[in-house]
Amino acid sequence: MEDRDDLMLLSGGDARMMLNGLETAIRLAPARPDGGKTVTKKEIEEAFQRKYVRYDKGGEEHYNIISAFIKSVRGSDPDAAVYWLARMLEGGEDPKFIARRMIILASEDIGNAAPHALTLATSCFTAVDYIGMPEARIVLSQTAAYLSSCPKSNAAVAAIGAAIDDVRSLPDAPVPLHLRNAPTKMMKDLGYGVEYKYSHGFDRNFVEQQYLPDLLKGKVYYAPTDNGEEKNIRARLNSWWKKKQR
Repeated sequence: MEDRDDLMLLSGGDARMMLNGLETAIRLAPARPDGGKTVTKKEIEEAFQRKYVRYDKGGEEHYNIISAFIKSVRGSDPDAAVYWLARMLEGGEDPKFIARRMIILASEDIGNAAPHALTLATSCFTAVDYIGMPEARIVLSQTAAYLSSCPKSNAAVAAIGAAIDDVRSLPDAPVPLHLRNAPTKMMKDLGYGVEYKYSHGFDRNFVEQQYLPDLLKGKVYYAPTDNGEEKNIRARLNSWWKKKQR
């Protein structure tokens, strides 16, 4: 028999499914002049009523398709996202791998433009872990479609990237005295905690004061976009920090 590998792949390692599929493929195969039959890929595909999806979980195709999936979600195309999702699932990809990638994407590419995206992506992973395939495909599809349809922002990843760059390139700046804890009398005498303003003691639970070290006074790392909930976050921050507009 030709194409034994296709038979094993399409059966997903299920011996009963493989035997049933082989029996059907034999019936579908045309008889040779000598009365025997040769089962080919064509009969195997017809027997399983689907084509073998070319997908090497450890090779280039694996990385190409997950890349296409992530870029489709980032690009707000739910149709393409669900298509590439289907390609991965039919190729035998680990559904938890896909769910983990969506958790990362929810913060990296959506962030606070739609804060609930991270919650849904995390719940997706939990659900996939609980129920497994084939039902997990429904949860993955729901999540991929939702994330694709969300407003997008990479402000969170840009903020931590810029902050890490400063941490690595600048000297370690001392914590301002008014932000330091003062558990001993000597520390209080040195000015630790002096002039600290307790936010909840002020109107709207906010008071403007310096939280960054002197070296970085006025620095802006987090710059919310105009997309989704981040538009409201930016307006709120700008209403608080009159001297540090974003």
